[in-house]
Amino acid sequence: SFTQYFTVLLKSPDYLLKFWNSVILTAPIVFAQLMVASIAAYGFTRWRGKVRDSLFFFYVILMLMPYQVTLVPNYLVSDWLKILNTRWAIFLPGAFAPFSVFLLTKFMRRIPMAVIESAKIDGANEWHIFWNICLPQCRSALYSIAILVFIDNWNMVEQPLIYLANHTNLQPLSVMFNQISTDRADVAFAGSALYILPTLLIYLYFQEDIVAGIQLSELK
Repeated sequence: SFTQYFTVLLKSPDYLLKFWNSVILTAPIVFAQLMVASIAAYGFTRWRGKVRDSLFFFYVILMLMPYQVTLVPNYLVSDWLKILNTRWAIFLPGAFAPFSVFLLTKFMRRIPMAVIESAKIDGANEWHIFWNICLPQCRSALYSIAILVFIDNWNMVEQPLIYLANHTNLQPLSVMFNQISTDRADVAFAGSALYILPTLLIYLYFQEDIVAGIQLSELK
């Protein structure tokens, strides 16, 4: 009933705290991943050679590896950088995920080289080519990547559970759902329904962009 929703929204501050933790952890990762992927994809598209091909193949290998494989190395690196049990332990590995680089590189390769050469003849430098030519033509791919990255990080459990083990007040709501007791199952279900609303609304609004971005990236 609506009583459980009333309990979640007004009588359970833990739910609201964890919800905003999810927002704080997810939004910077989406922004950083788009920025890193855009620059890396432009580099993979513009410069050719064996080094580039080897590096791109390395990205593909990393993309095929499940993130559970990299939990221990990321934990050790975070401990060495003294960022363990802080949000940076979640931000940094998430910002350099290889999937967005791979998808955006495949999309950028669709841009005709004649367009880029024409811009260079007109006096455009690399920054202008990247910002004014490549990114506008990759808008649908950027939308689809942003949504997929948002959904993936919105539902993450293992990373905050391990990297924020000593600071549970920084953990997102997805971790809290996995630790809920059966005597509060009704409230947990109400919280889950509210938790999926952002993902559902974003997907419904950008559904065509997701499909277009993925389909066009597979053409080449």
